[in-house]
Amino acid sequence: MTEVIRSVAVIAKTNNIQAEDAARRITKLLYDRQVKVFCVCPLQLENGISTTPEELKGINLDLIFAIGGDGTTLRAFRTIPSKVPLLSMNIGGNRGILAETGIDSIDDAIYSILAGHYFYDSRLRIQASLDGITTPTALNDFLLTRINLTRTPTLSLRFMNDEITERMDGILISTPTGSTGHSFSIGSPVIHESLNCLMISPIASVNRMPQIIIPNEEIEIKSTHDANLIIDGQEVLRVIAGQSVKISRFYPDAQFVRIHKKGMRQLAKLGY
Repeated sequence: MTEVIRSVAVIAKTNNIQAEDAARRITKLLYDRQVKVFCVCPLQLENGISTTPEELKGINLDLIFAIGGDGTTLRAFRTIPSKVPLLSMNIGGNRGILAETGIDSIDDAIYSILAGHYFYDSRLRIQASLDGITTPTALNDFLLTRINLTRTPTLSLRFMNDEITERMDGILISTPTGSTGHSFSIGSPVIHESLNCLMISPIASVNRMPQIIIPNEEIEIKSTHDANLIIDGQEVLRVIAGQSVKISRFYPDAQFVRIHKKGMRQLAKLGY
């Protein structure tokens, strides 16, 4: 890339010394090279301009640094302006499947980016609509799950002009990026991140409904009982019995900044 980096924002995992130290290091390196750095609250650093998540959406940014684990990256994508690319750094997190780099290569990553030695990795995102009111976006998945643990609801799913009705504990709608997350933990396959599709994974269905991979088209879900709709495992919304939940693609796609070209990067991140 040849774009000049002039203004960036830093989002760090809260209450984590490693992530805060890395954010401090990154801010100093960029400040010394005349790059304006915004630190998203509660992060406050010398040489950084403190800002709130709400204010961030009105700032003209070239790049976001998400410092922490995958949870920090997922949260960042719901916080930042839609078209701003993001570099994910696994510092103070666990697996860091979404991350491009870690604590041992902070300086190298900064120098590569400032020299224009990086590229973009686009990932589709999804959004839900409840009676016409849209939710925050999800990079990984939406989980619709029962609230009453003593009652198994009947879920109806409409997609591609078909309808499936089945009793189950819940349903997970995941993107290819999310196929290494919650979806993977319940036995779903890993889908290459570049594919334009969605995966439907039933949870404890009475009649063993299969996992289904479909083209990226709208999915409508209704439950006979009240349920929770969980966004990327982080935000929870209440869904009333019979209420329509429509899940569809959100534009623009998320943009990761990558420095190193890899094949199917998910396999390496999973330890294969």
